[in-house]
Amino acid sequence: QVQVVESGGGLVQVGGSLRLSCAASGRTSSSRPMAWFRQAPGKEREFVAAISWSGGNTRYADSVKGRFTMSRDNAKNTVYLQMNSLKPDDTAVYYCAADPDAAAWVGGPFNYWGQGTQVTVSS
Repeated sequence: QVQVVESGGGLVQVGGSLRLSCAASGRTSSSRPMAWFRQAPGKEREFVAAISWSGGNTRYADSVKGRFTMSRDNAKNTVYLQMNSLKPDDTAVYYCAADPDAAAWVGGPFNYWGQGTQVTVSS
């Protein structure tokens, strides 16, 4: 089993920045590709970003390209999501996900999920 725990959410003004963290523990060999998803009130969960095990490959939703950057520190079993130029539409609960399949970063699915962290962007 793998546990993933998100942190770093909060309230920020439009144009501000936040950095989310996600730590994987347990059977971390099963948390190679990792990803961020988000769910806004009344909307379906949507993909935000994904990263390969090495960190050399990343993929982003069009809505966050150029503003969000995903990275990882395998020594700490942690991934990060640096969010800049935040907009009200970025308000959502952000979920971290992991999977043992090395190819999952391309299109999922992801089998291990965190509980989420709230990000609120105020205008």
